Amino acid sequence: MIIAQIKILARKYFFHLILAILALSFFIGASSFNYFTQKNGYLKWVSPDETANYIFTKLYGQEGKLAIFEKYNLYGKDIMHPRSFRSDYGWLKPVSFLGIVLIYGKIAGATSYKVLPYLTPFFGAIGIIYYYLLVKKIFGRRNALISAFLLASFPVYVYYSARSMFHNVLFIVLLIIGLYYSVLMIKHKRETSKYLTWLYAALAGGFIGLAIITRASELLWIIPMLIILWAFNIKKIGITKLIIFLSFLFLSILPVLYWNQILYGSPWRGGYAEMNQSISDISQAGSGFITSLMAGKLSHFKELLNKINSNIFHFGFHPRQSAKMFYHYFIRMFYWIFWPALLGLCILPAFRPGSGGFSRLNREAEASKPELKLGRTQKHRTYLAAYFVISIILLFYYGSWKFNDNPDPGQFTIGNSYTRYWLPIYLGALPFVSLFIIKLTRLAKNKIIILGIRSIIIILIFFVSIGFVLFGSDEGLIFTGQRQKLSQNEFNKVISLTENGAAIITQYHDKLFFPERKVIVGLFNDANMTREYGKLVNYLPLYYYNFTLPQKDFDYLNSRRLAEAGLRIEKVEQITSDFTLYRLYKK
Repeated sequence: MIIAQIKILARKYFFHLILAILALSFFIGASSFNYFTQKNGYLKWVSPDETANYIFTKLYGQEGKLAIFEKYNLYGKDIMHPRSFRSDYGWLKPVSFLGIVLIYGKIAGATSYKVLPYLTPFFGAIGIIYYYLLVKKIFGRRNALISAFLLASFPVYVYYSARSMFHNVLFIVLLIIGLYYSVLMIKHKRETSKYLTWLYAALAGGFIGLAIITRASELLWIIPMLIILWAFNIKKIGITKLIIFLSFLFLSILPVLYWNQILYGSPWRGGYAEMNQSISDISQAGSGFITSLMAGKLSHFKELLNKINSNIFHFGFHPRQSAKMFYHYFIRMFYWIFWPALLGLCILPAFRPGSGGFSRLNREAEASKPELKLGRTQKHRTYLAAYFVISIILLFYYGSWKFNDNPDPGQFTIGNSYTRYWLPIYLGALPFVSLFIIKLTRLAKNKIIILGIRSIIIILIFFVSIGFVLFGSDEGLIFTGQRQKLSQNEFNKVISLTENGAAIITQYHDKLFFPERKVIVGLFNDANMTREYGKLVNYLPLYYYNFTLPQKDFDYLNSRRLAEAGLRIEKVEQITSDFTLYRLYKK
């Protein structure tokens, strides 16, 4: 009797156990990057965005502040700050979105700042569980489990969970959680209590709101997606659940509106100057359109459309560029995902969840209830409509930009911004890959053979994916980790040769030296900046750290460029084979 009960429980919770092991393994694997590269008190980040997010998150968690006062910027026209920071009359403030800072800062405040490098791997693991639950509601349990395995090894998801102070994985996880509860809230009254659906509506609004504050720029496609989901389920959602959803969404964005007012002077302004200008331009054009509309004229309508177009596509609209980037950053880079996803999409019209491996009893139950088939077809239509709209917007919006995250613009690597910005496209395609695997393996009739083939395919995809994220490019995690370890020696040497309170002018190493030293991102090619260096050298030790200067350039600086600003430069010490530390003095 006991053995029989154990077997029943094992069958019932087998998928849950597998999912829990998968999520735990993902957390350990993604956390290992920071665990091995940030030791002995050396906690530095690979990018300026990560550095800024970490510093402000730690500050907010420990002191409840989001600004750092730098008095010397009052003498130097606010030039003393790292990238991804801005300085307003001496106050250093975040440039990027505040969501990750506020969410992680609250967690750090309740625990310790030492947990910060591991929060994104933790949320990434939670995301795998909720991704499974969401896909299960749309495509069935077996598809969901395979999709969860694909997600747990998908290179971009792993990479930006390991690079843990980026926004993107936290954003996508919060959105997935919100979408899962959105699906639950549209359940029919006969299926669940109305009070429970109200709770789901509150959770859906709250988590989607948190996703929005984590990356507010994604509203460009989140709003159309939500409209599509609402349009396909108007009757099921009703007015009450809609109001609850919107209320909790607004409540979750209130903290950012509050801090925007404090930091930038308006609830709707942020750290990005370009985005602030876009909002201002569109709002002015919109107010002009409303005024003309009330007067019975449409003279401002064209102006409004032009403003929206120029501010949304402020880097231009380039379909060919978008297609090229899509080829390089999906078709070519992740070919083992793209082609199965395309084939799975082609066979979707013939898909029924029962054919994916449900028992004969379940398939017979479906056949006796055609309304269930219709409901599932409706889910697929909703999913496809939302996915295609999201993909088109992301493809042409970000694809029209030119990002040069890698110093070599000819390199197409996982570290370039396209991959993290296109996470929704990748994740939305994984259920189609799973569908293809399910349909392909069902060509075999024996259940053991089917299970064996599926396992082999998933294992192969796992090793290809993990191999790519570790070694697939110069920005693979192994090579990035090696560079991180080498940078510790560079950091120690420069810190030992410079005084506390000194400032270092640099082009690339601001993320390495800040906050232990003040930093200025600059060179000597701007006469205005050089004049500011001449002012600051009167108040604090001022250094220059960059590529080693050839003798002729060194002589030119001392005789002409720096001399014109009343400065001279002296070599302190060569730190690496390529970089040297110099000091600036009054001439």
